[in-house]
Amino acid sequence: MKLTPLEFEKEIVELEKSIDALKVRAQEHAVETMPEIEALERRLQESRQRIYSNLTPWQRVQIVRHPARPYTLDYLKLIATDFMEMSGDRCFGNDRALIGGFGQIGNEKVMIIGHQKGHDTKQNIRHNFGLAHPEGYRKALRLMRLADKFGLPIVTFIDTPGAYPGLASEERHIAEAIAVNLREMFGLSVPIVAVVLGEGGSGGALGIGVADRVLVLENAYYSVISPEGCAAILWKDQSHAPKAAAALKMTAPDLLALKLVDEVIPEPPGGAHHSWETAAEAVKAAVLRQIAELKKLDEFALKDQRYAKFRAFGEFAEAV
Repeated sequence: MKLTPLEFEKEIVELEKSIDALKVRAQEHAVETMPEIEALERRLQESRQRIYSNLTPWQRVQIVRHPARPYTLDYLKLIATDFMEMSGDRCFGNDRALIGGFGQIGNEKVMIIGHQKGHDTKQNIRHNFGLAHPEGYRKALRLMRLADKFGLPIVTFIDTPGAYPGLASEERHIAEAIAVNLREMFGLSVPIVAVVLGEGGSGGALGIGVADRVLVLENAYYSVISPEGCAAILWKDQSHAPKAAAALKMTAPDLLALKLVDEVIPEPPGGAHHSWETAAEAVKAAVLRQIAELKKLDEFALKDQRYAKFRAFGEFAEAV
């Protein structure tokens, strides 16, 4: 897929174009351009280091919304074997915004559940832009209970702006479906590892996010509301989204500092869309490491720690 540069990457793109032009010139006219190319490559490296090491929260949001960023099924093609998708909630229908099924990651047989977006309009319509309906969360719970029955670890991949906010979703009780998932996930006896791949928005993310270990990719975010939604409420103007993104403390470094996630998974420079394989290998290694550690605990310790982990959220100390 052709990568469309983001606004803040224009300097990098211009340098890459200049280097390519010099290389073409050298080949076509037998002109010595190596000193110029080497100088530009040094500038390119310096620019990449400067830009990607100082990304603002809003720039990270732009990265995770890049249409070429890998989604759940893209990761599964790279890290999972024998994935067998399972459909339907046995109540209403099958939601393609939330996919799941049996699979194997490394030597671990697991149940995999994750949000799915699309790389183009056709795919996005098929997967409803990653916005799940109630039947999606009920399907997820059905699969998690199945994993619990067979003693299989559960791996969830979070990547959604939120649950679908439309009338049909309300008619089929989206709040109740998410609430039941939150309650039931605390009682599962198997290890649960959640990975925030891109957008971790509100209850839509939490519906499959009650886990023993919550991991987040370097440029991903996890938030109670989108920056645009926050800006619309606080400033009555979505143009304040960059300010809202900073105020929400939604990026991976902030989440780790606040102890809302357990690990930040590094991405390739510029984001996971620049190298799907590198990002997938990092996700695979982190998931397998966390599962190995969690399997050392018995089911009672596992549930106790999971409960204590989420109960500790929001603690604060009063100034003396």
